[in-house]
Amino acid sequence: MFANNDRTGHAHDALDVAGIGIGPSNLSLASLLDGLSNVKAHFYERQPVFNWHPGMMLPDVELQSSYLKDLVTPVMPTSRWSFVSYLVAHKRLYAFLNAQYEAVPRREFAHYLAWVASQLKNLSFNAVVRDVSYEKNQFHLRFDNGSVAANNLVLGTGTTPFVPAWATPFLGDTCFHNSEAAYRLAPLKAARIAVIGGGQSGGEVVEALLNAKSELKELNWFSRRHNFEPINDTAFSNQVFSPEYVYAYLNLNSDQKLEALKASVLTSDGLSISTINNIYRRLYSLRYLENRDIDAKLSPNRDVIQMEADKNGYRLIVRNRFDGGVEVFHADAIILATGYQFKLPDAVAGLQDRIQFDRHNRPVLDDRYCLNWSGPKHNRIFAQNAGRYSHGIADSQLSLMAWRSAHIINSLLGQAHFDLEPHDSQVNWLSSGHASLNQNVAVDY
Repeated sequence: MFANNDRTGHAHDALDVAGIGIGPSNLSLASLLDGLSNVKAHFYERQPVFNWHPGMMLPDVELQSSYLKDLVTPVMPTSRWSFVSYLVAHKRLYAFLNAQYEAVPRREFAHYLAWVASQLKNLSFNAVVRDVSYEKNQFHLRFDNGSVAANNLVLGTGTTPFVPAWATPFLGDTCFHNSEAAYRLAPLKAARIAVIGGGQSGGEVVEALLNAKSELKELNWFSRRHNFEPINDTAFSNQVFSPEYVYAYLNLNSDQKLEALKASVLTSDGLSISTINNIYRRLYSLRYLENRDIDAKLSPNRDVIQMEADKNGYRLIVRNRFDGGVEVFHADAIILATGYQFKLPDAVAGLQDRIQFDRHNRPVLDDRYCLNWSGPKHNRIFAQNAGRYSHGIADSQLSLMAWRSAHIINSLLGQAHFDLEPHDSQVNWLSSGHASLNQNVAVDY
């Protein structure tokens, strides 16, 4: 694992880049670096094997983006690490095509990611980075059994579940984040269940409960949105998942970026049409065809303002933003589909005082996905999946994962190894005459 260590654990022959965490983002970067002999890179992950969101792998969940937006295809379609290559290697390309999936099963895509991770040589699992220090113009990563030195870092530890403060004291077997749903739903014995969160994750939990929980008597589904909104998956809306949109977005000031992000939220965080239809049809079947006595309440425009223990369950105090009323609901179990947030990995805590944060305590990224920090510019800390506010809504999705990885590689090489010139766009984002200086970010190294 520590190829650049001597037997005493002292590092020499520093890596060009060391990756902390192996999720899809760093797996994409590792895949594109594979075979690139002039970049010495290695990636480290604390888990024993690659496993993509296992706690969210509920039955029949689907990918919300095209399988062509895989680890490599958008920038290197001839790579052996593409999704199509995975299908060919497993001798099921024709079977996959004949299945005519409207959306790829998420389990299939997870198998693809694990297949790539099992073969790349620049990955190490069961490798816990205990801390990172910066000394003598190098980053030093310390493990339990050695250390490595690197000229650059790339953080790919992903986002962490967000739990509202009102729910934190109650976390346990009957109050948990949906990131654990695949493990916790089956043994859950609860007649009254509340799901908090009206996005795709919340919808998947509701669908699973309606399909599997025979003891379910009461289901409350709360959303802060005006309604249970579908994902905006039209051709023009999907332009926000293009490099051209990112280049335009980078020209905006902070307030403009926030407005643009709010305006495009349903291109990413809405419910799949199939999920909406499946839930509605299941409710119809339960009520009219199966005579199941389930009291299902779908409650949009709600904010949970307080949670209390109540006998063997919980009491939720909820504000209805539609009419201003305050309501009280009871539940035996609470499932939090309340989203995720980026946080720096604990291993870089020793560098935190040198990293710039914005007024919302988010690390500041420059246009090339580097954290702003007080160290030398030739020693960079890249951050994957951390630029939702700085680079746009696509940054937290799979859609531009390969393109972002290619940007990082170009920066490491100091040249345009990957051609990232903007494509022709059907949508004109910027004012006429507005010079998009950031369009040069792809080639100006």
